[in-house]
Amino acid sequence: MTPTQPNRDILELPMHSAFAEIIADDGLRLRALVVPGISAAKGTVFLVQGRAEFIEKYFETITRLNARGFGVLAFDWRGQGGSARQLVDPRKGHVEDFEDYLLDLRAIFAFATERDLPKPWNILAHSMGGAIVLEALSRGLAPVGRALLSSPMVEFKAGPVPVLARALARFLCSLGLSTRFVPGGTPLPIGLKPFQDNPLTSDSRRYLIFQGQLKAMPDLAIGDPTLGWVDAAFDATARFRDQDFGATNRVPTLILTAALDEIVNSAATEALAARMRGAHAVRISGARHELMIETDAIQSQVWAAFDAFIPGSDLPGSTLPEPVSSQELPALQAPTPDNSANAKA
Repeated sequence: MTPTQPNRDILELPMHSAFAEIIADDGLRLRALVVPGISAAKGTVFLVQGRAEFIEKYFETITRLNARGFGVLAFDWRGQGGSARQLVDPRKGHVEDFEDYLLDLRAIFAFATERDLPKPWNILAHSMGGAIVLEALSRGLAPVGRALLSSPMVEFKAGPVPVLARALARFLCSLGLSTRFVPGGTPLPIGLKPFQDNPLTSDSRRYLIFQGQLKAMPDLAIGDPTLGWVDAAFDATARFRDQDFGATNRVPTLILTAALDEIVNSAATEALAARMRGAHAVRISGARHELMIETDAIQSQVWAAFDAFIPGSDLPGSTLPEPVSSQELPALQAPTPDNSANAKA
């Protein structure tokens, strides 16, 4: 395949941005983007995406971070975007264990260390990426100063009886069907479905930009999840129900939840934040799941939270939106999509 480059007719990237190839410990290739900061003293924000996303979707977010002076390191998870696929069908973003994603995260931090990317390091993660970062924080595997998580996948909504969905996924995987789409699933990316009643955003303009990216760069897209991914996701999110999860976390963590989220359970996320060490939750009113492509009014709340929480922002005077805990926050102490050689059918 031809290397996938940003479509600059859709959104512009800051000057001097460069795509890079990163190899995880198991040999899978990851596509990353390095954006230099305006000031090295501002440090670097690791931009960690959700399932079925890709770097180009975050051009606006990257531009906002860069305008605040921060450098950015963004990347595509294995099985999606411009990173290597693990199945022959490239529309099936698939893992059988979320531990595989931790290999990606380790590779990203190792790359940042080798490149001596400016510190302090902070992290901005969304949805599935937020779930993976939560696990990394619980194990002390995220060498960052602060973590801001947008709609993290603490508990995803799996129909009226989640326990039955869990049992069905496990049963079908036991029959050797883990690489099949979920029942009723298709290769059609969620972003190509009609805007009306979409669960991602209430901003039609940004939704159409996302659709334009999917149409212009179809190799970056994936469809519905596989049974194996769903089974692995149930296993990963079950950890968050442990009463002592996050008890050893040492990274100040701000979690933003969406009031109208139809993909993940915001109440479960807020309950986790209430018992997790160093964590606070803020619910963004009127927001759907994708806070980074929501309306200007909603994003103003998101970026006010960012500016108040992440040290070094160029926008002093911002305050965390209500509601938020009154407790004081702790002090701050480019490859192309391909299939791996051992890809499954």
